[in-house]
Amino acid sequence: MTELSAPDKIEDIEIRLLLEALYVRYHYDFRNYAMASIKRRLRQAREQLGFATISAMQESVLHDPAMLPRLLGYLTVQVSEMFRDPSYFQAIRERVIPHLRTYPSLKVWVAGCSGGEELYSLVILFREEGLEDRTLFYATDINQDALRTAEAGIYNLDRIQLFTENHRRSGGKSSLSDYYSAAYGRASFDKTLRDHVVFSDHSLVTDAVFGEMHLISCRNVLIYFDRPLQDRAIGLFKHSLTRKGYLGLGAKETMRFSAHAASFTDFVREEKIYQRTDR
Repeated sequence: MTELSAPDKIEDIEIRLLLEALYVRYHYDFRNYAMASIKRRLRQAREQLGFATISAMQESVLHDPAMLPRLLGYLTVQVSEMFRDPSYFQAIRERVIPHLRTYPSLKVWVAGCSGGEELYSLVILFREEGLEDRTLFYATDINQDALRTAEAGIYNLDRIQLFTENHRRSGGKSSLSDYYSAAYGRASFDKTLRDHVVFSDHSLVTDAVFGEMHLISCRNVLIYFDRPLQDRAIGLFKHSLTRKGYLGLGAKETMRFSAHAASFTDFVREEKIYQRTDR
């Protein structure tokens, strides 16, 4: 192992102190996120926000609460698209939906909803399959700015072509244009898509189980956690799911090494869709 240089050692100390400060001051806990990812994002934040050191950035965020959302924008991943990985949504449509039809009412949790792209994908899918009216969707994130973006449902028009192609490839039964209106370079998604949605601040790191879900979709979030924190999140999902409920993870995520793996079986292995099967 290569020994860290003195500046790198100091930077590591600064990062640990900043993460501790964020937890103590604002109750945002990034202490068990994957360190390589955190370090990369904090370096980017320091440079783009104009601070000479991580310590200077820490001083600012401690004394100026307005700096917090700016820093969270770097620490939380806000990159998504509607119907991202279309085969995942096709599997939900063709393999999971037939089982969900057997329930009189449904609860779906989009954990780490970012700007809402995955949420709207699922709401549209459930509408096309005739299940929206009996479903309550929970969209959660730790980033308040992301939640506001999700609740607004407005996206740059130059993203819509990709969204539309993804929707088509996922087995969409209508045109995506049926769900939004375009003006001034923006696409505004129909307000009725939010009629059955609850937006809420929720941390997979510190918060507890809520509700009893039939489907949880948490994609491309766990890859930023270390192993103990991944286990905590998956345990949270396990206890939030009904028996035979479904959990969808991202393409690069797996249940294989989790302490909770025995509670799940592969339902659609290639799309990382799992079913809770323990009692």
